[in-house]
Amino acid sequence: MSKPTLSLRGITKSYNAGKANALQVLRGVDLTVGQGEVVALVAPSGAGKSTLLHIAGLLDTPDTGEVRMNGTDMAGQSDRHRTATRRSYVGFIYQFHHLLPEFTALENIVLPQLANGAPRGRADARARDLLDKVGISARADHRPAALSGGEQQRVAFCRALANAPGLLLADEPTGNLDPGTSDQVFATLMDLVRDTGLSALIATHNLELAARMDRQMRLEDGQLVPL
Repeated sequence: MSKPTLSLRGITKSYNAGKANALQVLRGVDLTVGQGEVVALVAPSGAGKSTLLHIAGLLDTPDTGEVRMNGTDMAGQSDRHRTATRRSYVGFIYQFHHLLPEFTALENIVLPQLANGAPRGRADARARDLLDKVGISARADHRPAALSGGEQQRVAFCRALANAPGLLLADEPTGNLDPGTSDQVFATLMDLVRDTGLSALIATHNLELAARMDRQMRLEDGQLVPL
């Protein structure tokens, strides 16, 4: 059997909420995301889903528990190795696109590839191919301000996939769009994920979108339960 793309075991996380109090956000989270599996993470605001995604993506560390990527325990790795893993193995999508405004759509997708050591020609070709897959190749030379909200988020999807990661982590990836655009953009995201065979953990408030994924989990009182 192939190794899970992501495995979380016994993840806890607390934050200091005052001199004598600690706010416990995660209380022993267990989660496995198999290769090619798309898992919905459903939770209200403030429940800790962003914290969980940050821990899963090596942007934060748990108080206790184990994070494994492709079978490797990340707790025992150096900061340099964790950074390299995050850069090459994990793609991030947020509610807001966070595109660099001074660069074109194409350049926003090329830059993370250059940072990961890709030659410019190959990075350009990869960026154009991704823009074509999401149907906005004609907008390659436009800066973010000249793109619609849906187009901006499609570029953000392409940027997240630029380095061909094994794991995609998305935090309300269509939450900033109107319902009609949200549905279209989410369909584009799912097509991309399925086409590339990615594993994905996608946080959403939208139960209709969650139902289109392989499995649905709800974060309640700091623990994950099936929806």
